[in-house]
Amino acid sequence: MAPDEPDQTPAQWHRVLTLLADISLFIGTRAVWSSAASHKPVVAAIISLCYASILVTGVLTLVVRRSRSLARLDLVVLVTAVTLAYCALSVKHNFSDESILTTQAARELIHGHPVYGQPWPWLFGHGIAYTPTVTGGYDYTYGYPPLTALLTAPLLWLGHGAVPETLVTTTAMALGAIVMWKMLPTPWRSAATMVCLGFGMVPAYARLGYPAVVALALLIPVVMRWTRMGAGGPADWARAACLGAACAAQQLPWFLTPFLLAGVYAIRRGELGARGAALAVGRIAGIATGTWLLINAYFIVSEPRTWISGVALPITQGAVIHGQGLVGISLYYTDGSDRLTWYSHASMLLAAGLLALFVLFVRRLGPAATVLPWCAFFFATRSQDGYYLLMTPLWLAAAVTVPPTAFTTAWQPRLLPGRRVARMVLTGALVAPSLVAVAVAATGTPPLHMRAAAASRTPLTVETLRVRVANRGEAALEPHFTVTTGQGMSRYWKVLDGPSSLAGHTTATYRIQAPGGRFVIPKKGIRIRLRAFSASPMTLSSQDIRLEREQAPSKRSG
Repeated sequence: MAPDEPDQTPAQWHRVLTLLADISLFIGTRAVWSSAASHKPVVAAIISLCYASILVTGVLTLVVRRSRSLARLDLVVLVTAVTLAYCALSVKHNFSDESILTTQAARELIHGHPVYGQPWPWLFGHGIAYTPTVTGGYDYTYGYPPLTALLTAPLLWLGHGAVPETLVTTTAMALGAIVMWKMLPTPWRSAATMVCLGFGMVPAYARLGYPAVVALALLIPVVMRWTRMGAGGPADWARAACLGAACAAQQLPWFLTPFLLAGVYAIRRGELGARGAALAVGRIAGIATGTWLLINAYFIVSEPRTWISGVALPITQGAVIHGQGLVGISLYYTDGSDRLTWYSHASMLLAAGLLALFVLFVRRLGPAATVLPWCAFFFATRSQDGYYLLMTPLWLAAAVTVPPTAFTTAWQPRLLPGRRVARMVLTGALVAPSLVAVAVAATGTPPLHMRAAAASRTPLTVETLRVRVANRGEAALEPHFTVTTGQGMSRYWKVLDGPSSLAGHTTATYRIQAPGGRFVIPKKGIRIRLRAFSASPMTLSSQDIRLEREQAPSKRSG
C-alpha cells in the first residue's frame, strides 16, 4: 500500500476469519488454567491475561474500520496463541511413548551409546502406553529418523522426563505457525493461527512430543507456494533442504514427497520441456537427499544395520492393528480375520494408485497434493487419526497459496481426450486393487474359536482364565492373548499352561494370567473381548466373553 493511499475497509470474511481464530483459542484453555491455578499461580495469571486478550480482540475485530488495524489484531491473536501454547506446556506434562523414546535416544547419543535397536523397557508403564506387536511382545526401541533426538540432546539439562523433547516439538510448532502466518497473504494470516495453534489438536501432539510435529513445521515452508519449486534460486534450495530435514524428523513426509516431486515435474515440464523438468526435479531431490544424509550421517557410520532397521521400524515392527480406518471392521465389527496383512497391501496399493492418478490428472488433482497422501492410511493396519490431522495445516497452506490456475499449463499424459467414461474406467482400475485387498482382509475368517471361563477370581477381579482354543485353519499358529474392554489393546496375558504352537485342526486348553496379576471386571453392559493374535501368518481371533461381578458375602454381626 502506498503511503498516500487511504487504508481500505476490511472485508467481512477477513473479520470472520480473525474472529474464528480468536474463538479457537478458548478450546482447552480452561483445563490448562485449572492445572496452573493450583500450583503455578504466575502461569494462571498469564492465562487470565490471555483470556482478556481474547475478549478484547473479539470486540475490536468487529468494530475496527481499517484493514491495517485488523492485520494488527491478527498479530495479537498469534501472540496470544503462542503464549497459551507455552503456558500449556509448562503445566501439562503428559508424556507419550514417542517423547520418552526420543528423549532416551538423545541421552544415549550424548553418552556415545548406540541409539537404534536398543530396547528400553523401563521407560514404559506408569501411564506410558506400550506398542504391542503380533509376536506377543512390545516394541521398546527408538524407531524414528534422528533429527528430533539431535535437537533434544543440547536441552537435556532443562528438565526431567521428556520435558526437553516436548519443548523442542512445541517450539517447532510455534515457529511453524509464525512462518505460515508470515508467508500467507495478510487477510488469511489468522487461519494459520487457527490450524496450527487453535482447536487444541496440533498443540496437544506437540506437548506429547511427537516427532511428526517437527516434520510438520519443516514442511510448512515447503508446501507454501510449492508450485514455484524447480524455478531455481535461493528459495528453491531452502525448500529442498527443509524437505530433506522433514524426512529426517519422521517418516510421514516420505509419503508426501513423491506427490510434490511429481507435481513439480508436471509444472516445470509444461514450461521447460522434459529435460529441463527432469533437471529441476533432480536438483530438488539431490538437495533434499543430501540434507537427509547429512543429518543421518553419524548413525549411518556408527550403527548402519540398526539405523536402517530403526528408521524402517514403523513398517516392519508388526504392531497390532489399531485405528479409526477400515481395519476397524476386523477389530470391532467381526470376530477377526486370517488375512490381516491384506490391509497393508491395500494401503500400499491405494498410495500407488493415488500417485498414478495424480500424475495422469495433475491439472485437476494438483491442488490436492497435500491431502491425497494421507488417504492411504485409512486402509492401513495402523490407521490412527493422528496421521491425518497432524498434517492438516499443510492442507490450508496449499489451499491458500496454490490455486488451481497454477496447473493450467502443467504437463499430463494424453489419455483418451474428451472421453469421460474411459477416464472414469481408468480411475476405477487404479483404485480397484486396493478395494479388493480391503475386501480380502475384511472377509477373512478368524482361525481360532475360543471359549473362556474364569479359573481363579475374587468377587470383582479375575486372576486367570481357562481358554479352550480350537484352530480351524490349516496353518499352525502361536496365539498371544489379551482381554479388552474398549478401543485399542491392553497388555498381553501370560500363558501359564498350554502349547506355544497350536497345529491346524487341533484343540488345546490354555490357562492365562492377567497382566499385573488381576483383571478388574467392568460394570455390567461393557463389552469384554478376548483376542488372540498370531504373527505368522498375521491373524486376529476375537470372542466376546462374560465375566460377571459377584456379590461379596455379607457379614453378620454375632
